[in-house]
Amino acid sequence: MDFEYRADILQLLVSPEHAYFGRAKDGPAGHVATSLVDAVDVVANKGIRGDRFFGVKAHTEAAVTFLAVEAWEAVGDILGVDVPDTAVARRNIVVRGLELDPLRGLEFELDSGDGPVRFRGGRTAHPCVWMDTMVVEGARKALIGRGGLRAEPLTTGVLRVGEVIVRSPVELDSSRAADQVKRAQPL
Repeated sequence: MDFEYRADILQLLVSPEHAYFGRAKDGPAGHVATSLVDAVDVVANKGIRGDRFFGVKAHTEAAVTFLAVEAWEAVGDILGVDVPDTAVARRNIVVRGLELDPLRGLEFELDSGDGPVRFRGGRTAHPCVWMDTMVVEGARKALIGRGGLRAEPLTTGVLRVGEVIVRSPVELDSSRAADQVKRAQPL
């Protein structure tokens, strides 16, 4: 990896069930056992242990989702509202100080102190209509191109909330973490 950066993992989310299904106007499912945790076990080619997409073949290449908190905050700025906690977005790993878009289609590593965990960046994580219900009307549109990154874990390891070292084959610019992405496919 040619470039090394420091960023922060602000939140780690593990959800064994889907919360947003059915018709958004009917509201989310009943109690869903979503957990905000201090550490997650990432398993190569499977995802995050305990998460609803763990080991699901159809989601292997997108088993872990990332969100830059700067993008979430930009939605609030665009809409002129205070956005709720990022857990509403239901992304597994919320980071600060990390531009995600250039990582699409590339391998990168995160190391929060227990050794590096390698990922392959996949497609963007598109927001669903539920964001209009759970955040505020217009949130889905504002999140288009800012919904995060889906990734496939290539190695097994542990990630923790706190400072993280990011290793990337391309240059990243944390000042662009909130920028809207205009293309949907990996570079």
